[in-house]
Amino acid sequence: MFRSFANINYRIWFAGALVSNVGGWMQATAQDWVVLTELTDNDATAMGVTMALQFGPPLVLVSLTGWVADRFDRRHILFATQSALLALAVAVGVLLLNGLMTLPMMFGFALGFGIVNAFDAPARQAFVSDMVSTGDTSNAVALNSASFNLARMIGPAVGGLLIVAIGSGWVFIVNAATFLAMILALSMLRTGLLAPRLKSRSRGGLADGFRYVWGRSDLRVVFVTVFLIGAFGMNFPIFASTMALEFGAGADGYGVLSSVLAIGSLIGALLAARRDRARVRVVILAAGGFGIAAFVSSAMPTYASYAVTLTFTGFMIVTLLTTANGYVQITTEPTLRGRVLALYMAVIMGSTPVGAPIAGWVADVFGPRAAIMLGGTAGFVACAIGVIWVATSGRLRRAENRRFLLTLDETRPLRVVEVDPIEFSDEAAVTTPIRSPKNRDDDR
Repeated sequence: MFRSFANINYRIWFAGALVSNVGGWMQATAQDWVVLTELTDNDATAMGVTMALQFGPPLVLVSLTGWVADRFDRRHILFATQSALLALAVAVGVLLLNGLMTLPMMFGFALGFGIVNAFDAPARQAFVSDMVSTGDTSNAVALNSASFNLARMIGPAVGGLLIVAIGSGWVFIVNAATFLAMILALSMLRTGLLAPRLKSRSRGGLADGFRYVWGRSDLRVVFVTVFLIGAFGMNFPIFASTMALEFGAGADGYGVLSSVLAIGSLIGALLAARRDRARVRVVILAAGGFGIAAFVSSAMPTYASYAVTLTFTGFMIVTLLTTANGYVQITTEPTLRGRVLALYMAVIMGSTPVGAPIAGWVADVFGPRAAIMLGGTAGFVACAIGVIWVATSGRLRRAENRRFLLTLDETRPLRVVEVDPIEFSDEAAVTTPIRSPKNRDDDR
């Protein structure tokens, strides 16, 4: 389960990311609560607009961010983005502490966070494969998800308590300090152990990544599933904050709900780390499981029962997203990985501007339970699309060694572009072996 920790660079990265993620979740909790209760009068639509502005840039800037992640040193990119996020957090904190923050200003800062994260996300995701071998990539992705969700379990609860104890402005300042942990980790990495970069002769930019994804039906299914869940199912700040208000809970109650969700998320991430590799079938089944969990949670009559059901919701969401992320990384041509991951992040983050305002409007007009059921319906639709693909793709067949067992052929890495010889830099002395091209491999 923890085999990626044998790599010293990954251990350093994991520690820095965990501290930074805790601060990030503290800030997310504070931002949602500020918009909902300090800058508006419980306006879920305003929160949806804030989320749309924060998660829209990855979609708008995808043609640039993927190219940057493939063209430039990802470690240097992360130095720049983490420093910019630190500065933005300090600015928001100072404005809140001095009573100068307004809703339009918060919208502007949300957009700023979104623009920086649009460059940070694909570089950060692809950087994982620069630190570990090909065989450990799926495990490293799952452990990253575990770190993210462990932080989600700690950060929102701490953030909610800090809002009550010292105020929302100081939460942003504390988060700014946690970015120093990631910057320190990046500076401590042993650059000589990072994998050398593969460069493509093609100058098609994002078009190459798009053609690659469009040419593979399995990736199309994964991307559609992630889009539907991201747009309508992952609006947890809207769901939980409005449900917390319905149950009469405050900021600390909202933070606890975020932490409860993270318990199931952490379990899902750790189980994903145990699997030898990511499989598309898991993505499809998790989408259906999320739909069931969402409908069950929407029917809960009390705060405690709603909180319990969130563990299952978190488990399904993280199982789906961790598996999808790992599947995209390990089956994508290395020279296109940054661009394909930029497309993936654009889909998962860019879907929020589509769904968040709709979810916020549904929560305002019909109540939070209706908004949760909307997300569950999206999960059922995604699962149905995946099942249809399995039935019509020709990949489902009877196993050779077991008469009554069906098996699904899964895709292995495809080589679709010409690659220049590996360029060794002073920082890159160790290469990662690449499997010979093979379109399918029996998944038994």
